[in-house]
Amino acid sequence: MTPPDVTLQLIQAARARIDGKIRRTPILENATLNAAAGAQLFFKCENFQEVGAFKARGATNAVFSLAPESLRAGVVTHSSGNHGAALARAARLRGVRAQVVMPRHSSAAKLEAVRDMGGEVLLCAPTLAAREAMASQIVTDSGAVFIHPYDDPRVIAGQGTIALEVLEDLPELDWLLLPVGGGGLISGVSVAAKALRPAIRIVGVEPAGADDAYRSFASGTLAPPPQANTIADGLRGALSARTFELIRTHVNAVVTVSESAIVRAMRTLWEQLKIVVEASSAVPYAALLEVGWTCAARASVSCSPAVTSIWTRCRGLRHARCELRFLIAEGLTAHAVSARVLGAVQRAVGSAQHGRDGIAAWDRSGYTDADGQTTIPQPT
Repeated sequence: MTPPDVTLQLIQAARARIDGKIRRTPILENATLNAAAGAQLFFKCENFQEVGAFKARGATNAVFSLAPESLRAGVVTHSSGNHGAALARAARLRGVRAQVVMPRHSSAAKLEAVRDMGGEVLLCAPTLAAREAMASQIVTDSGAVFIHPYDDPRVIAGQGTIALEVLEDLPELDWLLLPVGGGGLISGVSVAAKALRPAIRIVGVEPAGADDAYRSFASGTLAPPPQANTIADGLRGALSARTFELIRTHVNAVVTVSESAIVRAMRTLWEQLKIVVEASSAVPYAALLEVGWTCAARASVSCSPAVTSIWTRCRGLRHARCELRFLIAEGLTAHAVSARVLGAVQRAVGSAQHGRDGIAAWDRSGYTDADGQTTIPQPT
């Protein structure tokens, strides 16, 4: 077996390298959310990074890992937004050029964010192949260093620094729930968390409309990316061979959530925490809203492909009496959960009702849930 190229030591070195260049983000708690969940919920807010996302960690570590002579032509990446802004910021701190290839349909806010950080935006067709081709051509023509949004050990190690902070603040956590797109975040966090606390259970959550990690984990082989159809635009990326292997090694389960649950999670977090959380970051909390913590716990018992069927069968479960401590992160991007179950888990009579699926309206002005009750600003 090939030795892993992302280790706790690499993550600890990343932390020292980015110290003073990124923010140690706070953890929030809310009594209303605790009461609704029958648990303690802690939210680690990576949306408080200067670029609004955890991507600042990985991009900064990657740029500051490079020797000065390799940076004469600067750096280049492709991104739907957050990684591009993070790389542009890191390059500005290092005093080098940053070129960011972005799909033409990127939101105006994300395009502007990259430019505000000093990045040069180059637009391409809205396909992964087009993004990769343009970035590759820039590398060939200019000699710029390519830094992948997630398939790079330096980027993954940077994201893993979240786990070091989380376990310092909440050392007895038993559960981690994290969103999954390309897998960089969950890969880095799971490597560090399992090394520091081997008994911890880690669950990846992704939209049902972009479920390649779910299918890959269930089958044991890397699944082709779907034609992603989700409002969580930051989770439309596909796993790489590297991130898939790290997920198979360190993650206990991967589950999916509906679009309506994502919108409900965004609205609830805005109403209760008074912070704006983009769709991609609300996905782990959506899992708690849609099926409850007991399902996540049952789904995480082992790493076997059978986990996915356990998840399906437990959709009707409800807890009896428990004490739970959840940490929900990255603008709610890294959701960590610590569970001490004092009572037995009971089956609900009949199947749980989780509301109607779907979104009544989704346009540039915002989202409206299926019941037409609430419209919230479109996240950026």
